Amino acid sequence: MKDIGFVTAGDIDAWLALAREVEPLFGPMAGEEGFIRAVREIIAARKAFCIRDGEGLAGVIAISGEENAIEWLAVAARARGKGCGRALLAFALGQCDPGRPVTVQTFDASCPAGAAARKLYADAGFVEAGKAGPNPAGIGTVILRRRAAGEGE
Repeated sequence: MKDIGFVTAGDIDAWLALAREVEPLFGPMAGEEGFIRAVREIIAARKAFCIRDGEGLAGVIAISGEENAIEWLAVAARARGKGCGRALLAFALGQCDPGRPVTVQTFDASCPAGAAARKLYADAGFVEAGKAGPNPAGIGTVILRRRAAGEGE
């Protein structure tokens, strides 16, 4: 598995650069004070994890322990297709409560650019649980749910 570590306060600019890269799919983030505040809070809570490469942050994933949810996942274009997203998701799921379902909001099937994310989550056992409406970029989204350990078996 790729080396995964905590995102630190020193990584905020790199996280914002990654956010700028994916804004066409997610909507405005890097220049939004609410997003920047949330990034600082999740780093302080030690709920953000990353993979680094020779150029910096290759990918970031953030979780909510309270919601038992994946809150944010992005992989830099230069690192896509190399297993970073899969490694980050597997690590984050290991940080979640296995006795509760895990949820994530992602692109619906109408977004071709979201196909890789949908496949990543499906491969990890997530299934569609309902529509979530458009995200700030205007792209349709859904809630995916991964069942709790022992649920429905």
